[in-house]
Amino acid sequence: MVFTGSVIVDSTNSSGFCAPTSECLVAIYTGHRSTPEPVRQTQNLAYSLDNGRSWIRYAENPVIDLGMSDFRDPSVFWDTKQGRWLMAVSLPKQHKIRFYGSSNLKQWTELSDFGPAGDVDGDWECPDLLAVPSANGTAAMWALKIGVNPGAPQGGSGEQYFLGDFDGSRFTVSSEPGSHGWTNYGKDDYCAISFNALPRNQKPVLLGWMDNWQYAAQLPTSPWRGQMSLPRRLSFIRDEAGLALQQEPVVSPLRGQASEIPTLGRTTAQNSRPSAPFELDLKFDPAQEQRFGVRLYTDETHWTELGFDRNRREFYMDRTKSSAVIIANFPARTVAPITEARPFDLTLIVDRSSIEAYCQNATILMTNLIFPASPSSKLTLFSASGKAVPLKGSIWKLRTIWN
Repeated sequence: MVFTGSVIVDSTNSSGFCAPTSECLVAIYTGHRSTPEPVRQTQNLAYSLDNGRSWIRYAENPVIDLGMSDFRDPSVFWDTKQGRWLMAVSLPKQHKIRFYGSSNLKQWTELSDFGPAGDVDGDWECPDLLAVPSANGTAAMWALKIGVNPGAPQGGSGEQYFLGDFDGSRFTVSSEPGSHGWTNYGKDDYCAISFNALPRNQKPVLLGWMDNWQYAAQLPTSPWRGQMSLPRRLSFIRDEAGLALQQEPVVSPLRGQASEIPTLGRTTAQNSRPSAPFELDLKFDPAQEQRFGVRLYTDETHWTELGFDRNRREFYMDRTKSSAVIIANFPARTVAPITEARPFDLTLIVDRSSIEAYCQNATILMTNLIFPASPSSKLTLFSASGKAVPLKGSIWKLRTIWN
């Protein structure tokens, strides 16, 4: 079987796979073999001479074989400073990420290991090493993203990140507060992979698998099962609360005309009845209010609640009453830690069967599937005191990506 990997543009034909004076695509992926020998996972190559329409496996695969049953998910990019290809690949049971270097994608030299660190309750998978700029563009750090399954704090599959430095061979974590966190605090964003060959002045972009191994095989969809998250651009911020990875959704090209939500309280929002897909951007001014947020009803008995709880110091999404179908391990209330040092803002991307929430200056991302009773929503605001919480907001109807 072909497991997770990455694809690069070999613009100089370093691999020798491309036609003369041409570039081509090279895939670096995990091969998984279970018969007739014991399970073996190795790193392999394939190349395409027709822009990815068809692929040819390298005749001398594998290019890395440690004789292990768990060794997977290579992430490869061109390291401009070192002038070589760089691979990050996981040793899942050892909770380590191993780095390799190569000049031609065929012969790889071991550089270093990172880990164990952070969360080690499940297998480590799907690593990605990314150079991320600061939000204001004045500096750069490195982010190492690692999938954890099972054992994520929200249950099942999840992904943690570390912010620090990479010297071309070794990754070290920053000692600053906030250098370790989670890319997503929801149940449904796993094994996100970055785009290679983006323009140099563009922030790195991640795209995730919107699902969880706890119930991936049980989703009541047909003829397909599973979907992807929105892509999001990455940067980091450094403020009085410490470091944090910032993730901004790539969604503005789909926006229709905006409708402003006046700076009022609950009445206006209760009269708002958007239909998915839509984007909602809210900025709360809670004063002394300790718990507040929004509910999205799809009928009188099904809703999803999203809110800030300052007493518990958490942002949460409660989907226990969101779905019109019953799926084992699916009902959940997912939470993320918040800080008073960052704003109480909330961006929601609501699609037909999912909600992605970004808050606190996009340092918190929470993605959850829902299976609503209808595509229509009734938006209401709530607060623990029952009083209106002042806010500013906008809502956009989103166009479909399908022709």
